[in-house]
Amino acid sequence: MTTHTSGEPYGSYGPPESYGSPGAQGAYPQETAYQQGSYPQQDGYGQQGGYGTPEPYGSYGPPTGYGPAEAQPVPPQQRPAPVAPPAQPVRPPHDDQPTMALRPIPAQGFGPADSSYAPPAEQLPSQRGPAEQPAPQQEQPGKAASDGRNGLIMALGTLASRGLGFVRASMIVAALATGPLGDSFNVANSLPNTVYMMLLGGVLASVFVPELVHAAQTHKDGGVAYTDRLLTICLVALVILTAATWLFAPMVVDLYSHFPGPQRELTIAFARCCLPQIFFYGVFTLLGQVLNARDNFGAMMWAPVLNNVVSIAVFGLYIATAHGVHDIGRVTSGQVALLGWGSTLGILVQTLGLIPALRKVGFRWRPRFDWRGAGLTKPLRSATWALLLVLVTQLAFAVITQLSTGAGTLAEKAGIKAGLGNFAYTNAYNLFVMPQGVITISLVTAILPRMARSATAGRLQEIGADISQVLKNSAGMIMTATVLFVALASQICNLAYLHGAATPGDTWVIAQLLIAFAIGLPAFCAQYALARGFYALGDARTPFWLTVVSSGTNAALSAVAYFALPPRWIVIGMAFAQSVACVVNVVITGRALGRRLRRGAPVPPEPAPTGSPEETMVLRTPVTTPPIVRTGRSGLDGRRVFGLHLGLLLACLPGAFVGHWLAAQCNGLLGFGIPGNLVALGVGSVAVLASLFLLARVFGAGSAVAPLARKLRIPYPEPAVLAGKHRR
Repeated sequence: MTTHTSGEPYGSYGPPESYGSPGAQGAYPQETAYQQGSYPQQDGYGQQGGYGTPEPYGSYGPPTGYGPAEAQPVPPQQRPAPVAPPAQPVRPPHDDQPTMALRPIPAQGFGPADSSYAPPAEQLPSQRGPAEQPAPQQEQPGKAASDGRNGLIMALGTLASRGLGFVRASMIVAALATGPLGDSFNVANSLPNTVYMMLLGGVLASVFVPELVHAAQTHKDGGVAYTDRLLTICLVALVILTAATWLFAPMVVDLYSHFPGPQRELTIAFARCCLPQIFFYGVFTLLGQVLNARDNFGAMMWAPVLNNVVSIAVFGLYIATAHGVHDIGRVTSGQVALLGWGSTLGILVQTLGLIPALRKVGFRWRPRFDWRGAGLTKPLRSATWALLLVLVTQLAFAVITQLSTGAGTLAEKAGIKAGLGNFAYTNAYNLFVMPQGVITISLVTAILPRMARSATAGRLQEIGADISQVLKNSAGMIMTATVLFVALASQICNLAYLHGAATPGDTWVIAQLLIAFAIGLPAFCAQYALARGFYALGDARTPFWLTVVSSGTNAALSAVAYFALPPRWIVIGMAFAQSVACVVNVVITGRALGRRLRRGAPVPPEPAPTGSPEETMVLRTPVTTPPIVRTGRSGLDGRRVFGLHLGLLLACLPGAFVGHWLAAQCNGLLGFGIPGNLVALGVGSVAVLASLFLLARVFGAGSAVAPLARKLRIPYPEPAVLAGKHRR
């Protein structure tokens, strides 16, 4: 007996093979008796005419009372030519009625069967003919290609945005330097950025995409009204949040910094101009999720290019008009307005950049305030957990900012000229997260709608398989970036930040911070992908508790670095604390997600609420969520993923040592200017890549290097495809 076909009502006659296939031994000898109507009735037949509670999906064998599988009756359309005398009329196959009453099937693992349940006779579906049999579910051949194409579009957009972002960061360093003025602007401009990255850019985006996908699949109007209501309530919350943050700007600044009087006042003035960005960041993110739910990924990744262009123009204008003002006491109110409101203008232009894509997909937003009974309970409950997560991350961020600004103050009092405060920490962090933004976020964002559909259908192992495939495909690029950050940090930071008022001492600090951050880069990227598995399942509570552990670990270890290390090494120790926290977090997250996927049985979707403002919540078709097959596998393939990363690291190490030595020699010959650093970075990168391509297959990581080689247009032999049960 085969398992139940997805989408087929329980109790229907099912595919012909559920009665016995033509190749079943012992089925055909009983044909004569079957056609003559004298087929012997087995024990248990005819005792009850109704259906019982169905067995758990995929967990039952041949039902008791049907007899051996090979002796099951054969449906008429699969029988050979009749053996009995041909005098008896033959009915059409679609009108063939069952020859015996169906008995109730006892439930296994879900309680006793309910023999009182019997559907009306008129609801019994007629037996399917050959043309009506559902085709088995097969993976669409274009699915991988579509994911790759979407990921490439997002990666290119992110790469362009990050590239201009580094130009923007270089302009900021050239305009404000890494001293107190740069720290003041950075803290003020980081406040809305932090809310975006932690609240909207990461968590709420992942919460709302599955909800929008589910509404589009199940609601009668394709989720249009549901999307309008969800956006309306989120925009109201954004207005309240932005207004409250702006009114309490001094308290917010004090929460994230530890500046003396004049520097504090300047930071508050910057914050008054920058905090309205929270609203525009929120609108940008929410509209971007509407596009993502409709499988339109490019606009959200390319729109930040507009923001960077505006910001570069603003800081270029400041450099041209300020004439080298780097002292807090000499900054005028007009210059504060130029830098603050100019940065906010960039976010506004970025948000407006989504309008053409929204029109292309046919989205039109209409404010709706009929929230009661509209099915918003589940996303708002998830958003509540997301807000609690934000509270934890903001507390940890406040601790990190306080400690890093305090470290800068201690270094300044100790007479250390190099910037050792929050500005250096932030610039190194911006370099550190670039591979995650370009590679991991692009790939995970492309598969998040599909993971949400798999969760809705109960195919949890596919979620784990999708995440595992993303980690395998990105392993070659992530590990290469990690090794390059460690081996060539000096050249990278000199190219990015050694401009204008920045000194070699400033870039040396940023390089050491980058090395400390890079140690945790693979874990940082893997944790992001794993956490999205929970959001695809509609579970925002587990990521909250995981964040409590990771943020608490980071804040605690950073405090240890602050009190235990001398001023020159405090921020570097804090960066290493971030890496340790990433490793701890990815281990805990991976184990938790694996256990969740192996357990199966997701919470069934909430039924359409009664008393809705309109009939938009009515499902297109009756939806039945079948019980989950408990295979005991999560699909994450953690050992293989870890082995690939380890093999790639070992393959890159020889090239890292050679590349570091060659880069130092190039700097010695050509100097530390832009030409010398470019040549040094290029030579060192070639050495690392050559080592990777030569040794990856030796360490069993050839399958992870092939995608990277294709992107670089480098000929590389494809790994052999395993046969049998190991084939993927």
